[in-house]
Order: sequence, then C-alpha cells, then structure tokens
Amino acid sequence: MTADQLTVWAVANPWPAAILSTAALGTITLIAWGAALTLRAMRFPPAAVLVAAAGALVCTTYSADASWRFAEHRLGMSNFSERAVMFAAAELALLACAVMARANKAATATDDAAGSPGVPGILMWVITGVLVIPCYAESGLIGGTVRAVIGPVMAGLLWHLAMGLEIRLVRPEALSTGLPAMIGRELRERLLSHLGMATRNRTAEQITRDRATARAVRLGARRWLGPWGRARLAAALARSGAATNGEQRHTLMQQLAGRRNADQLRTVPVVSPWVQQPVPEAYPRTPLGVTGEQLRRMDPIDAILLVHRAHPETGPAELAVLCTEYGVPVSEAQAGLALRADRWGIPDTIAPPALERPEPDPVPESVLDDVPAPPPAKTLELDLADMPEVHPEVRAPELVLAAEHTRSEVHARVPDGPVPEPIEDPLAFIQRRAREEREAASRTPEGPAVPADLLARARVLDAEYRRTHNGRPASIRALKSGLHIGQPRAEQVRDALTERPPS
Repeated sequence: MTADQLTVWAVANPWPAAILSTAALGTITLIAWGAALTLRAMRFPPAAVLVAAAGALVCTTYSADASWRFAEHRLGMSNFSERAVMFAAAELALLACAVMARANKAATATDDAAGSPGVPGILMWVITGVLVIPCYAESGLIGGTVRAVIGPVMAGLLWHLAMGLEIRLVRPEALSTGLPAMIGRELRERLLSHLGMATRNRTAEQITRDRATARAVRLGARRWLGPWGRARLAAALARSGAATNGEQRHTLMQQLAGRRNADQLRTVPVVSPWVQQPVPEAYPRTPLGVTGEQLRRMDPIDAILLVHRAHPETGPAELAVLCTEYGVPVSEAQAGLALRADRWGIPDTIAPPALERPEPDPVPESVLDDVPAPPPAKTLELDLADMPEVHPEVRAPELVLAAEHTRSEVHARVPDGPVPEPIEDPLAFIQRRAREEREAASRTPEGPAVPADLLARARVLDAEYRRTHNGRPASIRALKSGLHIGQPRAEQVRDALTERPPS
C-alpha cells in the first residue's frame, strides 16, 4: 500500500485511522521511554576515558591507511577484497589487546595496587612497534615519522590511557604493578636519593641547610685545610645555620664526631649473633621458698622478719645486706627496728602484697635506747562465789513498760576510781619519739652533728653532682634521694657541706 492509498483510506475511514495512529504513537513513546531508562541505568566510563577512546580510534584509522598502502606495495595484495580483509589485522589485534589489558587491570586491582595489564598490555606495545615499519616504508624518514607518531604510537598511548585512567580515578593512591611502572618508580627513587632529596616534607631552605651541614662535616674532618678550604668551611657553616639552630648544631656535631672517629668502628666490641647469650640470673630464692618478687611486694618490715627467720644468726647489718640481695633495699636501722619489734612480741603476720610504700627515714639509735620495755601481759581473773539466795533487787522484779524508758537511759555504770592510762604500742612510741626528735632538730639552728660516715658519703655525692651540673652544689632533693635521709638531716648535711666544702 502506497502513501497515496494510505491517505485515501485514512480519509475514508477516520476513526480506524485515528485509533491506529494513537496506538502507533503510544508504542513509539513506550519504546523511547524504555530506551532512555536503559541508557540512564548504564554505567558509562568517565568523559576522559571516552575522549581517549575516540582519539585512539582515529589514530588507529590513521595507522590503517599506512597498512592499506603497505599491503599493496610491499606485501603484494593487489586484490581489493583480499586487501580489505587482511590490511587491518594489526589494528584489530591492537584494539583487542587494549580491551583485554583493561579487563585484566580491573580484575587484578586491589585496595593497595591498581592491577596489572598482564600479557595483553605487553603485546599492545609490541604491535605498536611493528606498525611503525609500514609508516617509514611508505613515506620515508620525514613522512614516516609523522605517520608513525600520529598513527600507531598515539593509538597505543591513547589506548593505554583509555584502559587505565578510570581505575586510577577510582583509587588515586593505588600503585601500578606493571613492569614499566615499577622500573619508573625505582629510577625516580634512585635519582632523588642521588640528588639528596630522598627525605620528603622538607622545604628548600632545609634542603640547603642539610647540604651545607654535610659539606661542613666533610671539610671539618680533614686534617689540613688551606685558605680556600677554610673559606669554604666558614661559608658552609654560615649556610647551615648551625650557629643559631640548636638542632642543626647537634646534627653537625654528631656527624663530625662519627666521621672523625670512624677508624674506631673496627675495634668496637659487639656481641656475636651466633653465640647464645646467657639469661640474666634472677634474684635468689630464700630458704623459706619465697622469691625476691614476692618480698618486694611485701611491707619492708615483714620482708625483714621473713628473711630473719631464714637466717636467725644474722645481725642488723648482715640482714640489711641479705634483704638487698633479695631485691628489698633496706637500711641497717630498719633491720634493727624490725628485730627489736620482733623481740617485744609484736604480731608480725605477713600481710598480702599491697602497694609499695615509701621508704621511712632511719630511726636514730638514741630513740631506740629510750624505748621502754613492754609491760607484762595481764590475765583475766573471775571471782565467783556461791550465793544462798537471789539478790533482793532481782527477787521480785516490777513490771516495766518499754514506752516509759528512752533509748539513752543508762543501764550500767563504770565503777568509781582512777582510770588506768592505756599502754602505748612500742612501734607507735618509736614513731612518735622519732617525729619529736626530727621536729626538735628542725627547730634547733645548728642541730645535732652529722655523722662522719654520712658526711663522707655526702661529699662524694656532692662532688659527683658538681661534676655533672656545671659546678652547682648538690640540692636537698639530691641529698635525700642519694643518701636515703629525711628533710631535716638533708638540710644539716647541706649546711655542713657549705661550711666545709670538699677538697
């Protein structure tokens, strides 16, 4: 049916023509709407990938023109049909390798690496190199160079961008694992290291200072410098900023010391990695089977008494030495105090390991001599006697209502007479007397004389402190921690050292 016949039929039958036209228009609209939804649901590559792919197709066509001419003139394909089928085999292989390399790159990509194109990526560059030959064969040196650059070379580069740019956009921090990329990264790192720029996050000023510091170290390590060398050394020092920057000066001195004493590196004693080193011996076990670690967690007095049970024949001095060997540093005065308390019968049950307590100040011997002996233990005596009858006050008790009495009413009375004073605990007495003596010593301007052995140890400590602190005398805190004494005794020792400085 021609168009004129269709028009005549539509005029003759308006209603069927309108229905058919409406149905056709609706079908076309539905098809267009479905196509639009399908296109919107598709994931297109980025615009850069599409542009690179379009450029690669054009360059491939440019390279196909050289292959068409080369097939006729050099390969003897004079038949048009034969040449039309055979001339673009290399270009189709280039396109296939590019697509397969892109698929391999996407399949092998991980969070840390961008993937590798694999064998198709290598074949793509091999085909690109082969396609350069027809360009030079057909157009000579100059024209062949233009054909080669615009044709196969640009096609290979654009296909490479088209297959790899999208993955780099998804993971910019990922590193390529291809052979050319790995070789390029290695050459770049080696070049930066050779130029002295391997350390990142440095400003140009800091790079200049580091280079000047290295030059100053190299010149300063020489045994002899002429006028020109001394001028270069001064310029390098000024450029390094070591005179005003403490950190740069420290770096300069450390590098200079290492370079000047490099010959001593051959004689430095080192431990052989082939010889097994002995394990350091732990603290010895006491005869009672308690380790030094358990003793260190105890109270010092409990630890001293436990060691004394294992060595009952030792005195305070030997007991202090044994405790120190077991890992519990105590003084002779503490050991004597523990032994005296043990002889008085004070309970010495070993408490469970608790938090470490600060070491108490040593108790003077004068306080220990004034401690009174503990009183004799008293026993409870009951005077019981048989009674012929019940006491009169409880023989016929009266009725008592609970509401008539208050809770604060007294039902028992203490017998009249003097109340005996409570007996003071010996340990509390020792601590009180020691505290009173320290307070008295602190109130006295001069205080008691410092023992000769303590003063001698204080002089040694003061000399060592002056040597390590630029001639400053030892502070009270240093005397307290070094001699294990209290604040008043440390002040007395400090006054004695000030009056009589060590020779």
